[in-house]
Amino acid sequence: QVQLVESGGGLVQTGGSLRLSCLVSARSASDYGMAWFRQAPGKEREFVAAINWIGSSTVYADSVQGRFTISRDNAKNTLYLQMNMLTPEDTAVYYCAATLLRIYVHITTADYDHWGQGTQVTVSS
Repeated sequence: QVQLVESGGGLVQTGGSLRLSCLVSARSASDYGMAWFRQAPGKEREFVAAINWIGSSTVYADSVQGRFTISRDNAKNTLYLQMNMLTPEDTAVYYCAATLLRIYVHITTADYDHWGQGTQVTVSS
């Protein structure tokens, strides 16, 4: 059974930075492709960034391209999301997700089998 535990959320001012982490409790994190999604109040969950099993391929939503960086450390079974130049529009609960479809990156929620409980990110204006 795979468990995902996010951390690193919090309150930050516009223009600030946060780094989210997701600890993967599994035999090996490298068995999984990983992604970050987010959900703001009253909105559907949306894709943020994804990475393949070895970190050689990444993809980003247009809204975060150039500001966010997804990375992973398989030796530590950990996924990261470095978020810079945050704006109030980035306020949401951020979720990490894992899929056995690990070779290529995937951007739809339906492709992901395992989800964390989420961590709140709030950006004040």
